[in-house]
Amino acid sequence: MFALENHRERKKHSDSLAGFLDPSCQSEDLQVGSKVEFPLWLADALKNLQNPAVNIDIPNIYKEGYREILEADADAIVLSRWNPFYYELGMHVRKFSGKDSEIIAESLLQTFKSRFQLVMDWSQNLTSDPTLAIQLPRLERDLFLIGRQAKVRLTEWLKMGTNEMVISEIATNLKKRKRDKYELD
Repeated sequence: MFALENHRERKKHSDSLAGFLDPSCQSEDLQVGSKVEFPLWLADALKNLQNPAVNIDIPNIYKEGYREILEADADAIVLSRWNPFYYELGMHVRKFSGKDSEIIAESLLQTFKSRFQLVMDWSQNLTSDPTLAIQLPRLERDLFLIGRQAKVRLTEWLKMGTNEMVISEIATNLKKRKRDKYELD
């Protein structure tokens, strides 16, 4: 929900007596076709009214030009500069895009797939830049931090060694039973 509350989306509003919604508006009425930024959750509610009050424009970062950039080399892009909740917001925005819905979903998936190996490599390299997590969008940052924690725990476990491993009584008794079987024959 944080992605929906923090990020604003451009909207075309066509309602009268709604000038207060746009701080730059001088009159009480909004002109038809005015573009106003609303939180996405509010725009969603306004669009789902019986008489929809807004038309929703998807953010530029999900439009064709940006998708082409990601197709060329998604690893070279700092997605958190585009939007810190790039994947989460994209999944929500695709509901509004109609004809581009499947294209946006496929773009999000391909971007994630191409960047996943890179994020995992960074998380396994404990000497990598500590500010790296800040440069990743939220989903990738969470994966990076979980991967890094797993690497640290594995390293600590390996350092403990296996000197103190003790055979369980059940396994010991099982071996004795098998030996007894063979000795009786």
